[in-house]
Amino acid sequence: MSQTARTRPAGSALPLGEAYDTALLDLDGVVYAGGSAIAHAVESLGTARVGGMRLAYVTNNALRTPDTVAAHLTALGIPTGAADVITSAQAAARLISEQVPKGARVLVIGGEGLRVALRERGLEPVESADDGPVAVVQGYGGPEMAWGRFAEACYAIARGVPWFASNTDLTIPGARGIGPGNGAAVEVVRIATGAEPQVAGKPLPPMHRETILRTGAERPLVVGDRLDTDIEGAFNGEVDSLLVLTGVTDGAQLLAAPPQHRPTYVDADLRGLLTGQPEVTATGAGFHCGGWTASAGPDRLELAGEGEVLDGLRALCAAAWTAAGEGACELDGGKALARLGL
Repeated sequence: MSQTARTRPAGSALPLGEAYDTALLDLDGVVYAGGSAIAHAVESLGTARVGGMRLAYVTNNALRTPDTVAAHLTALGIPTGAADVITSAQAAARLISEQVPKGARVLVIGGEGLRVALRERGLEPVESADDGPVAVVQGYGGPEMAWGRFAEACYAIARGVPWFASNTDLTIPGARGIGPGNGAAVEVVRIATGAEPQVAGKPLPPMHRETILRTGAERPLVVGDRLDTDIEGAFNGEVDSLLVLTGVTDGAQLLAAPPQHRPTYVDADLRGLLTGQPEVTATGAGFHCGGWTASAGPDRLELAGEGEVLDGLRALCAAAWTAAGEGACELDGGKALARLGL
């Protein structure tokens, strides 16, 4: 479904787990944070699976292999096979394999997830710019990755070797807070070389293509916590999306979202897969959802009524997105969000 004209969150009479055949779930900030399961994730995913929804885990984190991710999820209480995990490393490896000969050497700046994905595509991972690579691929290498790895990438790129990046997420959530992601490391190499990488991960088309090829989803629902990767990726793939508020996106960012960052649905956490979604309706006074009515004033968003917090947020989204049209809402929503405790 194209979302170019979205001005309000959609409603659904059916639970989302019944309305869609496959959930394409982000991991960090959605299923777990810092290795521990997010509240309600395990039970909600289990119930959705029993109800017939296929669960596929789609991550921009290229550090870990699908086997490792599947084992982690299974240990958390979410039975998962490696085939249920799709990584940006796999999308990057496919992108490279379409541009270089089979068996070609690829310089890896990142972790084991990239090496496994390259071998799956018949490519040979190498560690040095002096090993004759025909491509450089960069992915998240974890907090211990040595600074010298960035220099190795620069040496190869300076020799004319094409550069690929698994993703450009600037941050990554963890148990202690938000840390620098692969995008921050990509910026180091970009600044040093002046080069531009080909990027495979969300929100770009190679990642969506990889996901659909591996899952065969016909009615997919993208589930994520980031507007600029998960939701924009769904927008680019013309599929519906569910934003959960368990990761990096807060209420103010959601209200200010331009069209490509506006999710189809909004919910607190993965329990949103198990329920329908209330309709947001236009009234003479503004936009109504549950017990709330939201409207756009001259310089700020207004909220009246009472009821469920998420209903108030959905009404505010409709007021903000309608006021913004094809742009980003610049009206002050602070007072309205504070009333919702957001």
